[in-house]
Amino acid sequence: MKRLLSDKEAQEIAETIRAVESRTQGEVVTVIARSADGYRFIPLLWSALAALLLPSLLVFLQLPWSVPEVSSVQVVVFCLLALLFNLPGIKMRMIPRAVKDQRAHRLALAQFVEQGVHLTRDHTGVLIFVSVAEHYVEIIADKGINDSVPEGYWQTTVNNFIQQIKGGDYHQGFVQTVEACGKYLIEKFPANKDNPDELPNRLIQL
Repeated sequence: MKRLLSDKEAQEIAETIRAVESRTQGEVVTVIARSADGYRFIPLLWSALAALLLPSLLVFLQLPWSVPEVSSVQVVVFCLLALLFNLPGIKMRMIPRAVKDQRAHRLALAQFVEQGVHLTRDHTGVLIFVSVAEHYVEIIADKGINDSVPEGYWQTTVNNFIQQIKGGDYHQGFVQTVEACGKYLIEKFPANKDNPDELPNRLIQL
């Protein structure tokens, strides 16, 4: 499967992270996923609902179909709609925003733990997480940073990144978001003499 960003773009993001981390105690980790979930149940649910409503439609239209005929058509309708609703462009439009946000947030939290963002010496790790299919961006900071960040501080940065995702510019979105987070980290958590690079700088593509 083709990667979302080229090696050159990923390298530029890593270099931006490295430049930021050289001036702060903070550690920045970037993760991008194509989708947070397969969402298989929702297309099947809508297909099944349409198939179940078919007999009522036939009665309303007063079509003289037998029970076996109706059952056969129900199966065909279910299969065709299941295939149609599973097309990526259609499927994502059928999924409620709350469900997409919940699944993406769950994956973001899992990556926060899996990538060891919570394991830095001073708890100054920051995760920048993107799930493309959901147009979802989240910044999760460990307690060493989060305790001092005003509520909603990251939201403008997140909103800007979401707009870039919608336009397909993941690379520039990451670069600008890393720099925006870095500005705060450098100001509030400047580097000291002992400033090890504790987490990988590379972009993680799921």
